[in-house]
Amino acid sequence: QVQLVESGGGLVQPGGSLRLSCAVSGRDFRIATMGWYRQAPGKQRELVADITPGGRTNSADFVKGRFTISRDNAKNTVSLQMNSLKPEDTAVYYCNAAWSVVRAYWGQGTQVTVSS
Repeated sequence: QVQLVESGGGLVQPGGSLRLSCAVSGRDFRIATMGWYRQAPGKQRELVADITPGGRTNSADFVKGRFTISRDNAKNTVSLQMNSLKPEDTAVYYCNAAWSVVRAYWGQGTQVTVSS
């Protein structure tokens, strides 16, 4: 059974930083494409950043230069370092693990709130 467990969300002031982590179990992490998505109230879920098994990263324009995705294959974890946070970054952030188009799994989500 595949499990994704996110941690690291919370409340932070504008300009602050947070680090999200996602621990994966139940399948070979090393060959999964890992991604972070977010969903704000009333909006569709959107890709924030993803990273291939080989370490190639891709990130949305709205986070470039501020957020960094990374993975640790020895610990089966993927992280999202978020700097220079803005109120519009407020959302539930979801971890996604994909072994194929039909074999993709989601974490339960972690709330990130950016507010003064």
